Amino acid sequence: MSALHQPPLNERRSLYREDVPTIVEQYETDSRKYRRIHNALQNLIMVGSAATTTVAALDSGRELTWQNITIVAIGLTVTLAAGFTGYYKYRERSFFLLQTADAIEEEVNAFTLGFGPCSDFDADQEQQALKLFTQRVEDQRNEQRRRQQQLDQPADQAAPSGQPPAG
Repeated sequence: MSALHQPPLNERRSLYREDVPTIVEQYETDSRKYRRIHNALQNLIMVGSAATTTVAALDSGRELTWQNITIVAIGLTVTLAAGFTGYYKYRERSFFLLQTADAIEEEVNAFTLGFGPCSDFDADQEQQALKLFTQRVEDQRNEQRRRQQQLDQPADQAAPSGQPPAG
């Protein structure tokens, strides 16, 4: 009988809205778990490959001098640094986070001082201006999340927009 009777749309939306945080939390939990596993395995690959070449370089049959050990240690360090930098893309993450922070700060200033998109609203329309401000900030945050997801994609699948300048 209850299958034939549907609650009103606003009630269905309310029920749905109550379920969404649980769904989002489950997705985020699963995502963190798989990301942690992936990162651990990727780190093992980078460290393992660098350690293998290091051990091979140390097993050259020559006498170990401080110069040989220093060269091997520098090589290991540079190999690890290159691997982690290439995989985690720290520079790009920094660039995109700063870009988003600057854009949100610009929105705050526009709302506070009443210029830009918020200049069209009078003092009695503050709620509308606040709604526009909230929407624009959320748009910036969503764009940041999309860029973050693109950085997490393998190089052959990602097509990031707004690449940081080279240098």
